[in-house]
Amino acid sequence: MSKTAKKLSFWVRRRSHLPVLVIGSLVILVLFFNEETSVKLNVEYQNQINELRKEIKLNEDSARYYRARREAIESGRADLEEVAREQFHMQRPSEDVYLIK
Repeated sequence: MSKTAKKLSFWVRRRSHLPVLVIGSLVILVLFFNEETSVKLNVEYQNQINELRKEIKLNEDSARYYRARREAIESGRADLEEVAREQFHMQRPSEDVYLIK
């Protein structure tokens, strides 16, 4: 190898980390400061998704409860009477009713 080629090879080996650092820093800048691909936005979106999943689970449990309650009311007269008395604050003549607020 000629002397110039050796110097060039040595220079490239010494400075080869610079392009990697420049490209790496550009990627990091794009990830953190670009609005469409921001890591911050992705974390916020993931938090919203998790909150909505919890809300869906709660609503599914409530829906299951009310569906079972509706089926019980439709099938039995005793359940219907109980719900009507609770809802409209009705009582039998021999009962005492206490309202707790």
